[in-house]
Amino acid sequence: MTSENYRPAERRPLASRQLSIADRCATWLAARNISPNAISLAGVGFSIVACLCLAGTAWTNGINARALFVLAALFIQARLLANLFDGMVAVQSGKASPRGEIFNEVPDRISDPLIFIGTGFAAGGFPSLGFLCAVLALFVAYLRVFGNSLGATDLFLGPMAKPQRMATLTVACLYSALAPYGWFAGPGSNASTGAATLALSLIVLGTLVTAVRRLGKISAQIQDRA
Repeated sequence: MTSENYRPAERRPLASRQLSIADRCATWLAARNISPNAISLAGVGFSIVACLCLAGTAWTNGINARALFVLAALFIQARLLANLFDGMVAVQSGKASPRGEIFNEVPDRISDPLIFIGTGFAAGGFPSLGFLCAVLALFVAYLRVFGNSLGATDLFLGPMAKPQRMATLTVACLYSALAPYGWFAGPGSNASTGAATLALSLIVLGTLVTAVRRLGKISAQIQDRA
């Protein structure tokens, strides 16, 4: 099947995709013949760096820990931008293809666990929660794909879909970077858990609700077709 005849699979509804600056950036990337698959892989690279920065905060302190939290927040957002632009560039350049769907999905399944596990090992984090978040993120992604295979659609609902999970971690990173010395979860805090643990806990609870909602929607759509 050629890319000219191919129509991309259901795409996550994102308000940012409608912004003129996003469209201009995608046009700039497409004009330079940058492969959407390369952008997808770059997202994995950003996630690896975010993971290392997060884990590194547990081995540093003071200004170094703050800088690593800021870098982690920036690379988490860079990963999301890669997720945004790979699809936009594919559509604008006419390079959307079935093979591109692999690059669209598989890197996400790598990136999410990396970032969650890194957060678990971050200063103020709890490793078991990081691993649990990674498993739950994979589970809700599986539910979406499984639902699609049964003909269910519009399964990107939250409250803790990928954008919301990454936003929660970004806020936790920035708080940890900016909190005054000695504050709860800030550099110098004596607390064994901090903003990273709180963020992961919220993600676990929200992702469980997300899983239930997606299962409910899949069940309802299948029932309607019965």
